[in-house]
Amino acid sequence: MQGLHTVEPEITTDEAAALFTATHQALGVVPNLARVMANSPAVLKGYVDAVTALGAEGTLSAGVRERIALLVAQENRSDYCLSVHAFRGTKVAGLSAAEATRARRGEADDPWAAAVLELAAVMVRERGTLADEQLAAARRAGLSDGQIVEVVAHVALNVFTNYLATAARVDIDWPLVRHTD
Repeated sequence: MQGLHTVEPEITTDEAAALFTATHQALGVVPNLARVMANSPAVLKGYVDAVTALGAEGTLSAGVRERIALLVAQENRSDYCLSVHAFRGTKVAGLSAAEATRARRGEADDPWAAAVLELAAVMVRERGTLADEQLAAARRAGLSDGQIVEVVAHVALNVFTNYLATAARVDIDWPLVRHTD
C-alpha cells in the first residue's frame, strides 16, 4: 500500500519552500521524512523549531542526542529512523559504529551517557512513567532536572518521527540499518 505523499521542494508554496530551507539548514539535507511532514507545514515547522532549539540551546551533546534517537528507534522498530541516526551519529556526532550499536541496546561506556540512555529506555518502555527510584538514579548520575526534561523532549520527538515514518511508509533515503540487525 502506498504511504503518505511526499512534497517536493522544487514545486512547493512559499511557506513550504522556506521550511525546506530551514530543514536543510538544521539537518544538512531535506530527507524524505521532512517531505512527508510538509503535508502539514505546521508539523514541519514545529519539528524544525524543536530540533533547532534543542540542538542550539539544549545542554545534551550531539552524541548523546543521537544515542537517544538510536535507542528510541530500536525500541520502536523504526528502520527509517535507525538508518538516519546511525548515519548522523557516526558521520556528524562522532560516534563510532560500535558506540552507535551499543546505544541501540541502551548501553554506553560513559556512565553519564549510560544514565541518560537508561532514563530514555524507561521512558519509552513505560510510556513516560518513571518511578521515584529511576528519577533518583538519574540525579545521582549527575542529570539536572533541566537535563531530565531534555531527555523527555528528545524521547518524545523521536517517538513522533518513528511513528510518522512507519505510518507514512517513508522510503529510506539513508544507508539502511534494520532493527533486526
